[in-house]
Formats: sequence, C-alpha cells, structure tokens
Amino acid sequence: MVANPPRVVVLGSSFAGLTLSRLIRQHARDAVDLVVIDRNPYLTFVPNVQMEVLADRDPLESMLLDTAPIHARDGNTFLNAEVVSLEPDSRRVKIVPSDRPGSAPETVSYDFLVVALGARLAYDRIDGFGEHGDAVSSAFYGNRLRRRLRSYRGGPIAIGSARFHQGLKDKPEWLPVGLAACEGPPLELALALAHWLGQHGKGDASRITLFTPAAMIAEDAGEEIVRRFLEMASRMGFGYLSNTQDVVRLTADGIEFQSGASLEAEIKLVLPDWVPHPFLEGLEISDERGFIVTDRRMRNPTHPEIFAVGDAAALTVPKLGSLGHQQAEIAARQIAIDVGAVGSGEAGPEYRPEILCFGDIGGHRGFYIHSDTWYGGSTSVFKLGHAPYAMKLAFKEMYFRTGGRPPAFGVPATHLLMDHLPGE
Repeated sequence: MVANPPRVVVLGSSFAGLTLSRLIRQHARDAVDLVVIDRNPYLTFVPNVQMEVLADRDPLESMLLDTAPIHARDGNTFLNAEVVSLEPDSRRVKIVPSDRPGSAPETVSYDFLVVALGARLAYDRIDGFGEHGDAVSSAFYGNRLRRRLRSYRGGPIAIGSARFHQGLKDKPEWLPVGLAACEGPPLELALALAHWLGQHGKGDASRITLFTPAAMIAEDAGEEIVRRFLEMASRMGFGYLSNTQDVVRLTADGIEFQSGASLEAEIKLVLPDWVPHPFLEGLEISDERGFIVTDRRMRNPTHPEIFAVGDAAALTVPKLGSLGHQQAEIAARQIAIDVGAVGSGEAGPEYRPEILCFGDIGGHRGFYIHSDTWYGGSTSVFKLGHAPYAMKLAFKEMYFRTGGRPPAFGVPATHLLMDHLPGE
C-alpha cells in the first residue's frame, strides 16, 4: 500500500469514464487514490437501445449497468454527484450531490484529473423537439418512440442529424471537420426500422428519408463505404437529402431545414448537436466550444495533469464509443507512468483514430464498418450479415459481464475476425 498516494479524479462513469477508471486501477494498482464522480450510479448501454425499442421491450429493464458496485469492488471512491465547475489552476472541482434535490455544493481536490463526462445532447436547441421529435439515445426517448410506433399511421419517416459545431481552436491538421457528431446511428436506425415496417405490414424503406447537414451522410466512414451504402439504400427505396445545413424546426407535419428544404414526416428521428457541459466553456484547457484540448496522449498541453477521453475531448470526432475506448487505454497508461507504477516503455501507441462500428439492421443481421480513410489511412471495410449482429450482441454481454473492462485482445481480435470474414 502506497502512503498518501496521489489522487486521480475521473469526471464521468459512462463508457469512457468507466473503462478508464478500471484501466487506471489495472495499470496503477494501489499507487493512486481513485475518485470517480458521476450524476448517475449506472450506465445506459445506448448502442443497443434501438434493438430493445424495435422489439417493444423497455430499455430500462435491460440496458442499465449498475456502476457503483463495480467501483466499490475496484477500491475506488464513487461520488454520486453533478459536476458544476472546474478550477484548473487550484486543481479543484465543485460538485453537487445528485441523489437528492437541494444538496449543498462541495469541492474535491485532485493531483490528476480526467474529463470523461461525454457531451450534452442538445435536443433543447431544436425548436419543437420536445413535442414532435424522437430519438433512441436514452431509455426515456426509447420508450417514447415505442409508444409512437404503436400509434404509427403509416406516414413518412425522417431520420438524420442536426448540425454538429466542432471546435477549431488548436485543431491538428490531420483531424477533419465533421458536420454531424455521429451518423452511424441514423444508418442503423433507418435499416432496422425499414425491416420493422415490413414485419408489421406498415410499408417498407420507401417510407423513410435519410437526411444530413453534410454533403455526404456518414462522411467519416469514407467515400467508398458511403457510396456502397447509398447504392444499397437506393435499391431498397430510401429517400435521401444532403446539405440540409441544420435542423431549424420540427412540427407535427415534418422538419424544416436551414437550407430552406423541408420534409414531410409523421415520425421525426433526429440526432442533435453534441455540445460540451457549460462549466467547461471558456476554460484555458478548452477550445472555443468547450471541448478539452489534448495531444495524442490525451493530455492537455497547458495543464499536463489534466486528461480528456471520450466525447468531452476535442480530438474525438466523430463522437464514437470505440474512439473513447482507445483514448481511455492511452490516458490510463500515462497516469500509471506519471505515478511511477509502470515504466515509460509501457506507454503504448499514440492516439490514431479509426472508425469501428457495428449496426443492427433487423432480421438478426447487421453491418460492420472499419475505416480510417477519413483520417488519411487506407483501411475501408464494410460488411453485412449475421456475424456483425452477433458481435453487437456479444459486445454488450461482454461489457456487462466484465463491468466495463473489455479484454485487451478484444479490438485486435474483432479486426482479425471481421475484416477477413466474408460478407453478404
């Protein structure tokens, strides 16, 4: 046991934060006093909420992972609280306990800090979303869509993204500018919902129009993969509208876009802008939007004791879970090196993003995307079949069984299997 070990505070205990905290404990062992702060004592397995919704199952019953017991078993201190401010110069975080309204604010000091709070999904910035919009980004919205589908009258359906506003301050040249935060979910939802329509005798893909603020949907997947997807979507009968610029308004009858275009829609499924938490805006560690600036070791250049992983990091474009996992591994090793638990030779590779995505498309089938061409690489894999669906289910089960600590061989094994497995 290390006497008076340095305190590492992790803000957030969802995908990036939970994985990170478990990896810090794995690499640094008892060389750190690890404190994890999150407003919820559970994680919502958002990638699979859609599957529950289209099967008319309540995501609250199957998609929540209790995280407080995991931290207790690992010897971490878990604080069920909302983070309300950060003071990098004094190394303090202000929190308010979130289990009961009216709690008094407190401060927590740190030697090392990791911001893994994700981002706010800004549905509140879309006029009319509260009354007319739908999503599968939470159990609440998933259950609302379940109710909407039960009363669906067979009208048109629109699925797509509002504009993502990426910070450009200190953006490295190799990182592209994305106009949508993450467009794998709209593709997945469109394909799965088309299957659902056929199953329920309510139509087919011709009922659905995909839209994007960009010149090309899912641009981060790379031009070749998107071309193949759009050819398939066209054959199936999907509508497609690009260059919408942004969502202006949702009404009972449809969607209005900043470009001047509009779509008639009975059901309007929209992914919003991803925005940082307000207390991160204006800090010297943040870009002009509020995302935390880091180098490829996920360390802030002006405050090297501060790291960021997942959606809160400026380098996470698109806002994709697999990127957060890669960043968590990097940051955990850096902290373990800093506290002397491992040598500098254990740093591992720097952050080099690639798109890794599994999607459910209905009928026990799925898609698999592995690509780095958006970042200047040469990998471009797009496959359909039963294996991607099985892998999507297996990842959720593995994540729950391991408590957010996937085995180190998981991603390499996935590439080895899926990149070379024949597709449909």
